[in-house]
Parts: sequence; structure tokens; C-alpha cells
Amino acid sequence: MIEATGLTKRYGAKTAVYNLSFQVRSGAVTGFLGPNGSGKSTTMRMILGLDDPSAGHVTIGGQPYRKLTNAPRRVGALLDAKAVHGGRSARQHLLCLAQLSGIPARRVDEVLGVVGLQDVASRRSKGFSLGMGQRLGIAGALLGDPEVLLFDEPVNGLDPEGILWVRNLMRKLAAEGRTVFVSSHLMSEMALTADHLIVIGRGQLLADMSVKDFIDRNSTAHATVRTPDDAGMREKLSKALSEAGGHVQPEQDGALRVTGLELPRISDLAHEIDVRLWELSPHQASLEEAYMRMTSGAVDYRSTQDPRQGLQPAAPHPQQGYQQGYQQGGYPPQGQFAPQGYQQTGYPQQAPGGWGQPPVQQAPQQQYAQPPAQPYAQPYGRQPAGLPPQQQPQPYAATTAVPAQPPAAPPAPADQAPTAAPAAPPVAPPAAPSLNKSDSEDAR
Repeated sequence: MIEATGLTKRYGAKTAVYNLSFQVRSGAVTGFLGPNGSGKSTTMRMILGLDDPSAGHVTIGGQPYRKLTNAPRRVGALLDAKAVHGGRSARQHLLCLAQLSGIPARRVDEVLGVVGLQDVASRRSKGFSLGMGQRLGIAGALLGDPEVLLFDEPVNGLDPEGILWVRNLMRKLAAEGRTVFVSSHLMSEMALTADHLIVIGRGQLLADMSVKDFIDRNSTAHATVRTPDDAGMREKLSKALSEAGGHVQPEQDGALRVTGLELPRISDLAHEIDVRLWELSPHQASLEEAYMRMTSGAVDYRSTQDPRQGLQPAAPHPQQGYQQGYQQGGYPPQGQFAPQGYQQTGYPQQAPGGWGQPPVQQAPQQQYAQPPAQPYAQPYGRQPAGLPPQQQPQPYAATTAVPAQPPAAPPAPADQAPTAAPAAPPVAPPAAPSLNKSDSEDAR
């Protein structure tokens, strides 16, 4: 049996465990529950003499761990499955522990078979998976065939078959009269494995009772009532149940959640008012619901409501939609407009309904709202004849794509007569060179 009295542990200004008192009895699996940072690992380390308490004391079988005769053969523990030399094989690791504790070497192969590592006993532990490392740690705890066992998260990394094996192993060890103290965050597994619970929060004791009592005291049972899909019939039943002293709460799926009334009383009331029932079932709260309700005020680390909060940049100005969208490697978010030159390409100017909604198809309109700044610029080569001097190309200057046909001129207003486009300035033909008599003879 493990007994803690007024156990307190301080690290400077921080108090990890404060005035903690409890008993872990033999012949049962005792679950040790609490949020992260509540002091569970610190308490286990003080039980095993790895940390000295600042106040109080803890004993195993009436004596502190350090005063036990041949303590490794009386107490087995798994606190950190990674505390293994990676260069040693599973058999070598267990042989070292056996030699230090005076345990016969034949026991090594026995526990390797118990945990299912006999086929990989010669492999180095640094190549083990997380689940295999957990099995090796459990083998080390079972090595001395102890009467007291402490496990910190024993099912971490195990597959469903391994979790079932650990559950059966714990219950078998407790049935043999041993003291089994298990810390875990898996509420569903604790509900199937543990007989008794010790719950702490922020280093202080919150509960010390059986699993059944813990669920009953920290949850409220209710009945689920479902009637035919008739609002009038459902309202009629709700009124009758409320008048009888029950508390009725409608659910999102159309059912009624009733508390304060037993199932036979609900059935009798429905029969008296001639209301048919499609469902009348009891609901018992789970260990997880009861645990969450009790420890809601003792949780130190909480996540935000929105997991994307703070990660999404602010929406840019509507006129910068496509520019910033293409710079960031995607399309602009909902509600942004494209700048001129992209607005009339057949795509909707504003996304209706957000991502995942089909775009609104619009008839394609005029391709370009404004002509490009340099429609005929050529990045290399000579300037074609007839271009005005302000459009002289510059070497190595960036240019934009040029459409196959020049854009059509916009239609003139109805009340204004069309005017002819200004003619291009005439280009004089090149003058013929003058040749004298000697040049003519040389040319011949």
C-alpha cells in the first residue's frame, strides 16, 4: 500500500504539489488523473525517492522507498520509457537491470515473452518504435516480480491490441493482490481499467473515490425522448413534462433532453396525453464528461477558440485584389475586385458565397478596358518607320504582352457625330543619293 500524508513540493517560487494526502490500496487498479502540470509526475517521483518533498512524507508498505530492503524487487515503475541506452539491445538492457538488483538472468527472457519482445530481443533499442519502447519499459517494471507497480502513461504509443493487452495486464496484476497505481490521460481507458480514482489539480487533491461515485457526483443523468416529427405533439409533451417537475431542453436533432424525471414517469405522462414515443432512452455520463466538469477550473493550458486566429493576414484594399493575390501565389479572397484590364474577362468581379461556391458565369465583354501603354513596342531591334518619337523602345526594358489585334476604338456617343481618327504624319520617301561622274564609273 502507498500512503501520502501532507505531501508538498516546491521549486523556488513555484509550488508543484501542496498538502496532498491519499492512499493507494492493494488488490485494485488506482487511476491517477489530472491536467497537464497538475503535479502527477512530481508525486510519482517523490513516491520513488527521486525527489525529496518540501513537506510531508510518503511511504510504501509503511516505509519510505529509500529504506526498503531490496527496493527494486519490491517496487516496479515505468516513468520514462525513453530512459534506455540506445546502443544496447532489449536483452542487454534488462540484463543490466537484473544484475544491479540481484535478479536471476532467466527472468529476462520471461518478461520479454510477457511483453511480446522475444523476437526483437537482440535489436538495439534506438531502432524501437514508441510502442516497442513502452513494452520494454513495462518489462523493466515487471522484472523483479514486485508487489507494488507504478505506471506513468503506459499505453502511450501502443496500438489497439497493445492497449487491450496493457488493460488486461493491469487487472490481472491487481487480481493477484498487488498495488497498481496508473497515471493516464485516456479517460475511456481509465473507465475500463481503474477501480478507484485519485484526481488532482494544480497540486491539490480534487477527488479520492471509486469510478462509479466519481461519475455520479460530477455529472447529471438524463433521458432522451423522441416523438414523431410533429411540432405540436412535441410542444404538448414538453409542457406536460415541465408541469410534472422535469426540466426539458430541445436538442438540435429534434429530440428532447429531460432531467429530473424517471423513465417510467415520462412514459406514463406521454400515455396520459396520448403522445406516441419513438425513443425513450437513459443517458449516463462518461468518465470523460465527469472529469472535464470537475477539472474545468484547474486547467492551465488552453487553446484558442479559432485555431487559425492570428495566422490570417488582413484583407487588402479591393483595388489591390488581383495584384496582391498573384504576388502571394493564389487568387484573391472573397469580396475583392480586379483592377482595370482584368475586370471584363468573363469572370465574376466578386466571389458569391466564399470558397467552394460555383462562380457566376457572365457573358464575356470587351477584352481590355484600357489599351496597353506601349501596344507596338519591340524590346530589341530597330524602330519601325512611322512611329512617333515618344514610343522609341529602350534596350532591355520590360514590356507587357501585346494582343494579336489592336483594340477597337470606343463607340462615339449618340448625340455626337463620329469624327475621323487623326491621320498619321506623312513620311517623306528617302532622298536618292547624288552621284558624280567618277562615282558612276566606279559603280559600273
